[in-house]
Amino acid sequence: MKYLLPFFCLVSLFAVDTAQADWINLTGAENSRNIVEIFVEKDHVKIKLEVHVQDMIVFEELVPDDFFPKPIPGRPDPEERITIFGDKAFQIITDTGEKLSVRLDLVEPRMRVNRPSPFAGKINPYTRQRIPGPPDDKRVLYAELTYPFSGTPESLTFIPPLDDQGFPRASIGFLCYHLGVPVVDFRQLTDENILMLDWDDPWYSVFKKKQLKRTLQSGVRTYLYIEPYEVRHEILVRVKDMMTWMDFDIRGDEFIEIDEFDPVREQIAQFFMDREKVLIDGKQLKPILDRTAYVESSMLRSRFIEIPERIPLNTAMIGIVITYLTDGIPQTVQTQWDLFSDRVQKVTARMTDPAGPFPYDLEPDDNVLKWTNYLKNYTIPTIDRIAVSDTHRGIPVPLGSLACVVLLLPFAFSTYSRRKKFQPVKVQFSIILILIIGIFALFPRWHFSVGSSARASQISEEDSRAIVQSLLKNVYRAFDFREEEDVYDKLAISVSGELLTEVYLQSRKSMIIEQAGGAQAKVKQVDVMETDVQPSTKQEGALDVRTKWSAMGTVGHWGHIHTRQNVYDAILTLSVMDGSWKITGIELLEEKRVDPFAQK
Repeated sequence: MKYLLPFFCLVSLFAVDTAQADWINLTGAENSRNIVEIFVEKDHVKIKLEVHVQDMIVFEELVPDDFFPKPIPGRPDPEERITIFGDKAFQIITDTGEKLSVRLDLVEPRMRVNRPSPFAGKINPYTRQRIPGPPDDKRVLYAELTYPFSGTPESLTFIPPLDDQGFPRASIGFLCYHLGVPVVDFRQLTDENILMLDWDDPWYSVFKKKQLKRTLQSGVRTYLYIEPYEVRHEILVRVKDMMTWMDFDIRGDEFIEIDEFDPVREQIAQFFMDREKVLIDGKQLKPILDRTAYVESSMLRSRFIEIPERIPLNTAMIGIVITYLTDGIPQTVQTQWDLFSDRVQKVTARMTDPAGPFPYDLEPDDNVLKWTNYLKNYTIPTIDRIAVSDTHRGIPVPLGSLACVVLLLPFAFSTYSRRKKFQPVKVQFSIILILIIGIFALFPRWHFSVGSSARASQISEEDSRAIVQSLLKNVYRAFDFREEEDVYDKLAISVSGELLTEVYLQSRKSMIIEQAGGAQAKVKQVDVMETDVQPSTKQEGALDVRTKWSAMGTVGHWGHIHTRQNVYDAILTLSVMDGSWKITGIELLEEKRVDPFAQK
């Protein structure tokens, strides 16, 4: 299967990357020298703290005595130090003014956790400042602490170590969760940070500071994707929010159990299929329930859950993808959203077409999402036969020169006969001279080919790049179609022999893997960089073209567009069949992933 990899590497990469970050953090807080993760549970707050080796003096109450080469006179004992830590260093205060006591559960030296930071070193487009990367020194003091409390406080205030002016003594990036629900993206922990707690539904717990608002606020979202031959309506909803409109047979109030996994998913999918109101060019086409999956969203990843497992109810989200097959690209697409409640007063929406995404917020008095085709210069990609020009087909024969040669023979014989009889030959010599000149003058014109195989010597590098580029575009484009028969027929235009069957079967297998992730990968750009044509050593009468090319693709799901680019080095075997070029073999030599946005 090695020779099939170039057509499926992007698909597999996207399948893996559906588990990557769905949010974009431009603060660089995840690269702060110190990191604290805050977990607000039913009766306590759990703190996980990474203290950079150069900042241990700020958190010196946590540093064990055996870290020092000899005892420090007058240093408080461990129990007293932890009391000081909770009272002055890292304070947590309830809405009633109670300062929570603290217990040290674990402290030990570790290496810093490596956190995803794809934008480190790049320029923040909002602040125009460079986004910091993680510290070079990875040594940290790791500590776990517990702050017990009773009852259900309305708020908790988190105060890190402050100097005399009230500024943080160290840079601290933090995350916060309430009963498993992420409350804030990675942000900087500043002076006083008040968390308002919603014990009925922690999804709606929120920090009072505007800059500490979670990026993904809405638990109900809807997206329209408009592409050639397909319109997709994607819906992402939180199960707990759906309880306003649906009754679920769930035993507990904390988890969706394994045996409840599929029934809840299927019930929500059917609910939206019954209410589907998408109009395409004013008509309601047949909706296809493409896929339904649980989506685990967090600050660091989105995971698509297909195999039943126990799901926390507070964060359980289900994604539904409803697809419509279209002829070409529509002129208008419209849907109406009418699911609002006391909690859900704003629904995040987005429309995405070949020109890019268009964000929108739906509200009770503005609940229609409408896309209009303004793509004036957009051309729908097509798949055409790559015809073999006469100059590349078999042995070229110059028709004009051949005609001159044919005429030259009788005139030469006539001249010879007249000279032998001592007759005038001036006219014959003139005609012969004209025919000889015609042989050379007409040699570049009016060729026809003898034989069906192409020769490497006939194909320039410019020609080979154009041929390979067209063939590769056709192959990648074939997978934009959804019907199996269409995919096979489109592939057959550019691929032949055993390779056609292998590519088709492998594509179906790859799409099954891809669908589990809920994303549709499409290659948008193919660039052939180098070609070298040689007579084929694998197939008689064919050509082996050593080709280096890049394929850039995008994948869209749940409102996010990811771009990936791969560069390939391979030997493509090309043959002439029925007057057209076709790929009949592939040998992959090298494949690597590159940054599509890197400056060149």
